[in-house]
Amino acid sequence: MPIVIAVVIGLAVVAAVVALGRRRAANPVSGGTLAGAAGRPRPVVAEFHVAEGSARVHFQVPLPAAGADEVLTELLGREAVEVVREKRHTLPIGDVHRVIALGRRGDAWVEVATIGLDTPGQLPPPMVPELIPHATRHDFDPFERLGDLPASAAGPASGARREELERLAVRLPAPAQAAVRAQGIDPAGSDAPTIVLGLMRSAGYQVVAAAPGTFHADRAGQRTFVRAVPHRPGEYPELDESEIRKFVVDFGASGAPRGLLLSDKWAPFEIHERERRDPRVRFVTRERIQSFADVLALG
Repeated sequence: MPIVIAVVIGLAVVAAVVALGRRRAANPVSGGTLAGAAGRPRPVVAEFHVAEGSARVHFQVPLPAAGADEVLTELLGREAVEVVREKRHTLPIGDVHRVIALGRRGDAWVEVATIGLDTPGQLPPPMVPELIPHATRHDFDPFERLGDLPASAAGPASGARREELERLAVRLPAPAQAAVRAQGIDPAGSDAPTIVLGLMRSAGYQVVAAAPGTFHADRAGQRTFVRAVPHRPGEYPELDESEIRKFVVDFGASGAPRGLLLSDKWAPFEIHERERRDPRVRFVTRERIQSFADVLALG
């Protein structure tokens, strides 16, 4: 009898552990902070060298033509220190008295920040703040605000649409611009869907490519099916009906509870009827994309 009781208790403990693990997996938000916040996008390290007391960290980060601003400078400086911290167990840094962060401008490496160490080999304590603080809030859900977005870009009158579109310049505040540059995205030369995907990562979404132009974006236990449709030279500047139909069909097959189409093309009128019939899908096209970027960057 005691053996039976022990077995029953053991099975109950195992079941409780399994249930707890499932609850944690289903709800990645804990303590008011996204689980993905600790895994925020970090700049890619291209090279790392230690010589003559200097640790030089080369990041694959495109720098603005006018030079890095204060926010980007601070970001890369802090990230360079963290790279040295991660490598200190495998490389001797006892004589390192300064850490230098570099980014790219064209084909050239450019020094962005230099952090002097008060004591050689002694790094300052870790301190990497979130670039977009509202990403940690439970109530921040940019998808829920899509239905209220104003159209920030007015389309030309019917029949006046040109075959070519100028590149849509998405305006970003300094912290958001630094966040997307840290992902290797140059806001000055990238298409709008690429910039918005970078903003989504910075706002706490774990964005994974599922197929060319198709992504799964997970945040707070909620998956969003994302289709990016950039405008390419020679294409008609309005979102084609076939692109809309394919997005709707693929979204339905994905099993995701939400679907989001991003495009710097103009939207045909039919998207409003589709959104009305199915509130699970939203189209962020040329008319809305700046407003959506503002929601992601500013909260």
